[in-house]
Amino acid sequence: MKSWTDLAYKQPVAVEMLKQMLIRNRTAHAYLIHGDSGAGKEEIGHLLAKSLFCKERVGENPCEKCKDCLRINSGNHPDVHWIKPDGSSIKKEQIAHLQKEFTYTGLESNQKAYLISQADQMTMNAANRLLKFLEEPNRQTTAILMTENSQNILDTIKSRCQVIALKPLSPLIIQQELEASDVIADNARLFAVLTNNLEAAKALDQDEWFAQARKLVVQLISTLQTKQDETLWFIQKQWMDHFSNRDQLEMGLDLLMYWFKDLIYLHIDQQAAIVFRAYLSELEKGRWVWSRKDTTEILYAIMEAKRHIAQNVHPTLVMEQLTLQMQR
Repeated sequence: MKSWTDLAYKQPVAVEMLKQMLIRNRTAHAYLIHGDSGAGKEEIGHLLAKSLFCKERVGENPCEKCKDCLRINSGNHPDVHWIKPDGSSIKKEQIAHLQKEFTYTGLESNQKAYLISQADQMTMNAANRLLKFLEEPNRQTTAILMTENSQNILDTIKSRCQVIALKPLSPLIIQQELEASDVIADNARLFAVLTNNLEAAKALDQDEWFAQARKLVVQLISTLQTKQDETLWFIQKQWMDHFSNRDQLEMGLDLLMYWFKDLIYLHIDQQAAIVFRAYLSELEKGRWVWSRKDTTEILYAIMEAKRHIAQNVHPTLVMEQLTLQMQR
């Protein structure tokens, strides 16, 4: 990302807030940027660092040509330090080393910045050491902390930071990002409605378990339409074997829910909203099996099944009851 405009489509509120701070020269000494994986935390942190150091900045945007911009882009700026987990955590020694680095005079100026990825992974000793660092702010030092789990950040650290909350990505943005990553358009559309986490959506494209789950949904629909007397056997022998825990079963129910929502879209002539576009011919067959009223009742039944699963009702009983309701 080369400008704040490039990021505005993904996080318009956060970007506008930071742009105004930069334009008015009212930046904070510490930021806590939190949001889901793929929401743009590191892109925003990286761009903020460039905007702070660039001496040829045009408005809020770094020039991308000066030596500060080029060195930050390459990860070699002597006064911009990135800290990431060493193994499973960020350790006290990493923060201590950072503090030592910041006692030295800057090579270009006295301005310095440090960015901490996955800040929630700091050990308690590391967090307490960072807190002492934040308690003695230097006007020429900027801290940029990034995390998916802001609730795991010490309240005393949060209170010393300007908190920037990133919104979950919209399905359309996730779909566009997936397609830009060479995910097939029909798959990207489905993944984008199943999760608002970009990295989780990308993972679905490589997940063999999910590929089989989608096939089982299509097979269940086919069995309901043509071999109703085999449906309970299918649930017991194939469905429950694959969807073997609560999270997996919830995913299966979500897939069923989007399938029947697509049937509603067909009934009301809103094909552009369909998610399972790769199975349009199968959906067309379903339109003649389930009326709009039937489909609406099935959607309510699926939502009730999801509630029962959340309440730890026996999953096989939940699916058998749902199957009987879908057969009517």
